[in-house]
Amino acid sequence: MRSPDEHRERIDDFLAGLELSEELGGLDEVVRYALEGGGKRIRPVLCLATTEAAGGDPGEALGAAAALELVHSFSLVHDDLPALDDDEERRGRPTVHVRFGEAQAILAGDALLNEAFALALGYDDPRVGRELALATSGMIGGQYLDINGSREDRLELNRLKTARLFEASIGCGLWVAGIPADEQEDWRGFGAQFGVLYQVVDDLLDDDGLVKERGRAATVELATATGSRARATLDAIDADTSVLTGLVDELAARAQHSSV
Repeated sequence: MRSPDEHRERIDDFLAGLELSEELGGLDEVVRYALEGGGKRIRPVLCLATTEAAGGDPGEALGAAAALELVHSFSLVHDDLPALDDDEERRGRPTVHVRFGEAQAILAGDALLNEAFALALGYDDPRVGRELALATSGMIGGQYLDINGSREDRLELNRLKTARLFEASIGCGLWVAGIPADEQEDWRGFGAQFGVLYQVVDDLLDDDGLVKERGRAATVELATATGSRARATLDAIDADTSVLTGLVDELAARAQHSSV
């Protein structure tokens, strides 16, 4: 089984060589700036690792994995806009709208989403594209709840805004590996738990969200419980899911470290 770092290197190479639509013209520079902002590429890594664990060739999942990263990048570009979070910096660099202007940032986000679906629709199985589309709708719905102050159920907001794309990372990997829908339940259960865990840990590191609502101790407890459920779900799968378990362990360790 390939390590997360090996999967990450493959997706970085794929994205570096990705040919964008010629019709984008000068917007190509803005789109690539958004894609080259760093990050751990955790969503495409999950997709590639799932495909391999399910018995497929992760090389065949590179298009789907890249599509997931493009959708994630689209969401960041638009979330950073003045109309939403109005952030001026991301990962130590000016955000896209600060660097290139608001109009170009909007167009770059649109382009990232469109290029993502061009990749996803390159598969013979249309369920890869459908998986991505439904997850994107969930993300948009979560953002709608966020900007309208509908935060009574923070976990539901997080499920939509953050966890849906993690679930899709698993789902796309399964479709590429040829796993039938009736054999995906445990895999998808893991994806949902991983997505929740990721956001809980993010809140702990940022001292925000659930931490402000529930307190740090309760949020750490939630992270521990969610990590345990994610591992238990993986244990129920008849496959070598050690790489996925390792990703859970890494997140759980970050949660515990944040409580020190």
